[in-house]
Amino acid sequence: MSYDLMVFNPNKAPKDKSDFMNWYESQTEWEEDHDYDDPEVSSEELKNWFLEMIEAFPAMNGPFASTNVDDPKVTDYTVGMDVIYAAFAWSEAENAYLKMTELAEKNNVGFFDASGSGDIFFPNESGKLKKTSDEKPWWKFW
Repeated sequence: MSYDLMVFNPNKAPKDKSDFMNWYESQTEWEEDHDYDDPEVSSEELKNWFLEMIEAFPAMNGPFASTNVDDPKVTDYTVGMDVIYAAFAWSEAENAYLKMTELAEKNNVGFFDASGSGDIFFPNESGKLKKTSDEKPWWKFW
């Protein structure tokens, strides 16, 4: 079992939580026509995020794979066109969460806490991650 987190292209993902979860389910069926271990298929922002992320959490597979298989920081990345899913060792959960969110903000990508709270974060106008709300605005109840 792993601690799973995901970054995504905020321009492609729905902002509504229910719609996002449906989109997430379709993304993680991994049906795109490419290998899922090379960031060349992703947007520039996701690719930049990946290349920085593997400096702290090396890749398990693909063209950037680490040769140190015993390192608990080695991470299994699944790279899609609009998402990058990362499966970390549980011993690295806290550090992975912090590094992922830091680099998500830096690279202007969204962040999804798949194994934890289920919170979804989109970058706001200034690039800071902002959590989506489960609650509807008061005017949507009318």
